[in-house]
Amino acid sequence: MNPHTIFADIVAGRAPVSTVYEDDDVLAFMDIRPFTPGHLLVIPKVQAASLAELDPAVGGKLFQVGQRLAAALRQSEVACDGVNFFLADGVAAGQEVFHVHLHVIPRTSGDGFGLRGRPTSPRRPDLDYLAGSIKGALSRN
Repeated sequence: MNPHTIFADIVAGRAPVSTVYEDDDVLAFMDIRPFTPGHLLVIPKVQAASLAELDPAVGGKLFQVGQRLAAALRQSEVACDGVNFFLADGVAAGQEVFHVHLHVIPRTSGDGFGLRGRPTSPRRPDLDYLAGSIKGALSRN
């Protein structure tokens, strides 16, 4: 995987950015292809193509900053009624830029954005089986 991404250029100051927040670990800025007005991205300053490559403390910080941004969006001229967080990890999840990034998407009633899917109704034994498999994987990490 090529470590060079537009986000690496933004962090290095080689690409234009409309910054909203910055500290030693993360950078938050306006998305240039927003789903709704005020759509923000929060990225780690270190290159990490996937969550598996990202230091968990920095991953937690993405969401801490996202939480602060959600509050700021509600109090700003964006004046949203809600906020969605979205993070795609891997091609199958829809990741297009291979530098971890958290979308902070302001929502208002009728804005036209939303997740489209059909929930399933698995049986309890199937849920228990998968829960056991995931627990086992956690104990190996």
